[in-house]
Amino acid sequence: MIISGSASQALSAELAAQLDEPLASVEYERFPDGELLAAAPGFAEEDADRAIVVASTVSSDAHVELLQLQDAAREWGADEIVTVLPYMGYARQDAAFEEGHPISARAVARAISSGTDRVLTVNPHENAVCDFFDVPAEPIDAAGRLADPLPEGLENPVFLSPDEGALDIAGTVRDAYGRGDTDYFEKVRHSGTEVELTPSDTDVAGRDVVVTDDIIATGSTMSGAVEILTDKGASRVFVTCVHPMLAADAYTKLSKAGVESICGTDTIERPVSDVSVAPAIAEKI
Repeated sequence: MIISGSASQALSAELAAQLDEPLASVEYERFPDGELLAAAPGFAEEDADRAIVVASTVSSDAHVELLQLQDAAREWGADEIVTVLPYMGYARQDAAFEEGHPISARAVARAISSGTDRVLTVNPHENAVCDFFDVPAEPIDAAGRLADPLPEGLENPVFLSPDEGALDIAGTVRDAYGRGDTDYFEKVRHSGTEVELTPSDTDVAGRDVVVTDDIIATGSTMSGAVEILTDKGASRVFVTCVHPMLAADAYTKLSKAGVESICGTDTIERPVSDVSVAPAIAEKI
C-alpha cells in the first residue's frame, strides 16, 4: 500500500502504478490552533502488510505529516514500513557550521527513523546523510532521468555542474543522454545567499550547454551560471535539476538570465517537473 504525504501526491500515484500496488486514501486537516492531522483510513480497507510512505519533507508541516502517516500505518498493523523521501528537507544542514548549532539533518533523521523500518531518499545533497538514520537507509540516484526531456539534437553539448561536488550529476545526465562533454564551475560560497562563480575553461561558443544540479533553491547560483555561459557565446542553455525547489522568484531569475528551458523531477512537484523518479524508486524497492 502506497501512502502519500500531501506534497508528493502525483509521484505517489505514479509509484503505485509502477509497483502495481494500491494507493491509500489519505486525509489532511489543519485544526483552528494550527495543528495538523494526516490520516490514512484507506490502509485498513486494503488489509496491507507493507506500507510505503512517500513524503517529500519540503516544510516543517511536511515533516509532521510524515511522522503521523508512519504512525497511522503502524496503528493499522503494518508489518513493515518503508519511508521514501523523494526530497529530504534539512539534508544540507549536515554539520554544525557554528558553535552551538545543531546537526539538523541528524535530528530529523532520528525522528523519521522512529517510525519506519527502512528509508530511501533520492539524491540527497551528500549520500553520507543516510548514516544519520537509525534504520537501514539508502540513496537513490535518479539524475539520469533528467536526460529524458532534453531535445535529441543538442549541438555539440557540454554538461556543466555549478561546482565540482555536483560533477557526478553532470556525468550521469551526459551518460544517459549518450554524448557530450562534462565540466564544472569553480564556486566559492561567501554566505548562505552570496556565491562567487569562476567560469569554466571549456569552450562553449556555439554549443548547447546543459547545466545540472541536485537542487535549485533560490536560483541565484544557477542564473549567474547561465549569464556567464551566455556571455561566453553558448548557443542555448538548458537548466536541469533533480529537486526543483524554485523558492521565491527563482523562476523569474532564470528566465531573465536567458535560459532556454528549466526541467526537474517530481521529487518536488512544480510546473517544471517534467519527469518522474518513480521508476528509479520502484527499482530500488
